[in-house]
Amino acid sequence: MIEMKDVYKTYSNGVSAIAGLSVTIHPGEFVYIVGPSGAGKSTFIKMIYRQEKPTKGKIVINSLNLADIKEKEIPFLRRKLGVVFQDFKLLPKLTVFENISFALEVIGEHPKVIRKKVLETLDLVQLKHKARQFPDQLSGGEQQRVSIARSIVNSPDIVIADEPTGNLDPDTSWEIMRTLEEVNNRGTTVVMATHNKEIVNTMKKRVIAIEDGLIVRDQARGEYGNYE
Repeated sequence: MIEMKDVYKTYSNGVSAIAGLSVTIHPGEFVYIVGPSGAGKSTFIKMIYRQEKPTKGKIVINSLNLADIKEKEIPFLRRKLGVVFQDFKLLPKLTVFENISFALEVIGEHPKVIRKKVLETLDLVQLKHKARQFPDQLSGGEQQRVSIARSIVNSPDIVIADEPTGNLDPDTSWEIMRTLEEVNNRGTTVVMATHNKEIVNTMKKRVIAIEDGLIVRDQARGEYGNYE
């Protein structure tokens, strides 16, 4: 579960990104985070995986208060979180298999277990046949599916997706959304920041709209709204 209570975030330059936000996201939900540019969506997302620390307030992920944890504890938090970025962030000199297996190697998983988990995850994102290729040999959509595979190979409780379709054409975007929906159907909570109106309005999920650092709308099976 993700719980934010009276959360504020003010950056060192004085910009207030989040201004007293409170929300609860339950296990297994699929939630869109929408709003105009500069509304605080990215800060909201980054605070969940502790890229940013709240200035004030409480953020609890599965009983762990992120405002209190030490820097050395952050890697342990992220073992239970998967993050998918708009620009993929794949390691260019590693193959598809190696990009995904790296997430397991850093936590000391056994090589036999790594191979099994990586192949199963590649099968889920329908890229097992690309296992030996490098990122620059893949299309943008394929790279994003590798990014999703990397984010879920360790069976995280929560997947955070920050504009995962932002650099993709419409057809490829739908492929990515079908993959994320399958991940969610397997029980993983998905929180996705997006500007894609068509996806939000077609794939009806919970919608949390943020404006000026505050939640202005929270709807089950909601719509995108009038944002650019």
